[in-house]
Amino acid sequence: MSADETRTPLADIPTELRDAFDRYERAVLANDLEVLDEMFAPGADTLRGDGAGLLVGHDSISAFRGVRGGVPPRTIERIEYRPFGDDLALLVSISRYRGGGTGLQTQLWQRLDAGWRISAAHVTPRAQALDRSVWRTVGDPLFQGAWEGPLEGLTVAVKDLFAIKGYRIGAGNPTFLESARAETTTAPAVTDLLRGGASLRGIARTDEFAYSIAGDNAHYGTPPNGALPGALPGGSSSGPATAVATGQAEIGLATDTAGSVRVPASYQGLWGLRTTHDLVPRQGLLPLAQSFDTVGWLTRDGDTMQRVVDWCLSYDGSASTESVFGESGEDLPWRFVVPDEVLDAVEPDTRAAFDALLARLAASDDPPVLRRIEIGALDDYFEPFRTAQAAEAWRNNADWLRAHPGATGAAVAERFRIASEVTPDAEAAARARLEELSQHVQELVRDAVLILPTVPGPAPTRTADSARIDVVRQATLRMTTPAAIGGLPALSAPLLTVPSRQGPAPVGVCVVSRSGTDIALVRLARRIAATLSPERRTS
Repeated sequence: MSADETRTPLADIPTELRDAFDRYERAVLANDLEVLDEMFAPGADTLRGDGAGLLVGHDSISAFRGVRGGVPPRTIERIEYRPFGDDLALLVSISRYRGGGTGLQTQLWQRLDAGWRISAAHVTPRAQALDRSVWRTVGDPLFQGAWEGPLEGLTVAVKDLFAIKGYRIGAGNPTFLESARAETTTAPAVTDLLRGGASLRGIARTDEFAYSIAGDNAHYGTPPNGALPGALPGGSSSGPATAVATGQAEIGLATDTAGSVRVPASYQGLWGLRTTHDLVPRQGLLPLAQSFDTVGWLTRDGDTMQRVVDWCLSYDGSASTESVFGESGEDLPWRFVVPDEVLDAVEPDTRAAFDALLARLAASDDPPVLRRIEIGALDDYFEPFRTAQAAEAWRNNADWLRAHPGATGAAVAERFRIASEVTPDAEAAARARLEELSQHVQELVRDAVLILPTVPGPAPTRTADSARIDVVRQATLRMTTPAAIGGLPALSAPLLTVPSRQGPAPVGVCVVSRSGTDIALVRLARRIAATLSPERRTS
């Protein structure tokens, strides 16, 4: 029997079902959230999937829809109907967009007491050449790297803070981009990757001036979270992180001042390394706060991260150097210290997952030494850090901000307003305190490695209000700033999974070691991952 012979005529669609479908389509075009919520079946089992992932439960779908916005004008060109009984039917429709292209909607409709409702849906939107929330510009590749090398075949998403010859730095702000000049040289952090054989995929978005860790951008939109649909991606390296998490690049070249590599790595299930302060050259990098700015990388797996650091942190142009790895030629001690204050600050589900991870390590065939310590009140780190960072951020950007009033989004504008009020005396007092704290943190990792959850919990939803996001931001910074104050390498690895409103969510485990041991720190994190999952020795 042919496919045509099994097809149910369109005219046989029950009138009530066709009316429900048409009502839903009108609501999609009008972005009528009330009707859209009504047309999806209530309960925790309702499904909606697309290229960004799967949403489970009516509430998660509703939250996602609230930040998605409407769809471009389109018409339904064709509908295929397959009944599975009196109260269950499959509708597959093809939509043609007025601006070109087609999409596909697959919907499982169920007749409930309230009428026909969608219990499962999969959406294939029209192909997009460029997601502007992720990329500023992109190529295939934008720049070709060396034809041979240890990074051959890998592509790189570069955060829009690095100089690339012939392009302007945009810093996540369209007015800044318009006022910038094209760069005459390429930043060393970029050329190192190209020299190793990686190719530049494109320039990826950043939060404005890298002065945020949420990942939203008032001008270009919020990049999707590649691991948790409907959640914030984490920033300020949001663009590179999303590009890597969604498979559009293998390496994200980013920066970390107070957590801008580690936070998006945790939110999107990536490996993210903040390097030792001043280890990677910062020439050609637009600064936020030079006392803390570092270069870092994001990858989907530990093996790729190892390839990156082995090349970028050991390359000296010599083929005869006996030990190009420096102090990282030796492994770090299999000995960890766990800060009580951080565990007291995380969300309950994160605490439970992290405690379970420590228990698994202790019960493994290769158990490390584990010890609990006190590092001091987290506010004692956060407050002086925030003051010194703000003072530097204002000095770096004050002239431009005064010349372009109203050019930044509201949240970033408020941070710069607060930064403008930092007095010289307040900055001096903060720096004196930071010097003491830096020595303290460095002493903690002299003969052990700090291990802690990277962030308090999973990524907040994109629908969270600004007050909630600010609470999460400050709680997160209290956990990420000690490593920044010490100028230490810190790596977030995707080793925890916790429940969230959107479903199972990644949370990173962060390891922090003494200065200059970055390569060894990656090896150590991979050893932890292998100990927890022996079958994945190359994770």
